[in-house]
Amino acid sequence: MITYRKMSSVELDRFIEMRIKQLREEGAKENIDLTPALRDYYIRHMADGTFISWLAFDNERIIGTSGMSVVEKPPYFGCPTGKLGLLSGMFTDKEYRRQGIARELLSRVVDEARKAGCGSVQITASDMGVLLYTDFGFVKNDNFMQYKL
Repeated sequence: MITYRKMSSVELDRFIEMRIKQLREEGAKENIDLTPALRDYYIRHMADGTFISWLAFDNERIIGTSGMSVVEKPPYFGCPTGKLGLLSGMFTDKEYRRQGIARELLSRVVDEARKAGCGSVQITASDMGVLLYTDFGFVKNDNFMQYKL
């Protein structure tokens, strides 16, 4: 039976392993050991409540992850709190895909964004994830631009 619970520090090492697995699956080129930087980020932001993750379990095995960073920018008319939820770490083990697990995890982190007062939730979706997000109600923003440093 699949169960869901909010991530605690107990699951952090396994979560980091799955995040790296996700990045590799998405084609990321590794040139550094990302584990220490990820661990530092998650510990700091879990402590202050600006990183939230829900996990899916098959017994005690983590089979799906979600993550959301709550970031703040100056308020604007569409978002008077200035808070946004940035999704990352949305990942389901291959043998568990297409069973509604990612959708359930997404629903839980979107609820967390709502509770945190976020005006929107954003993600840079993988090709595989686009259908999930559009089916959930996400809308592609053609104005999104990025300048890589």
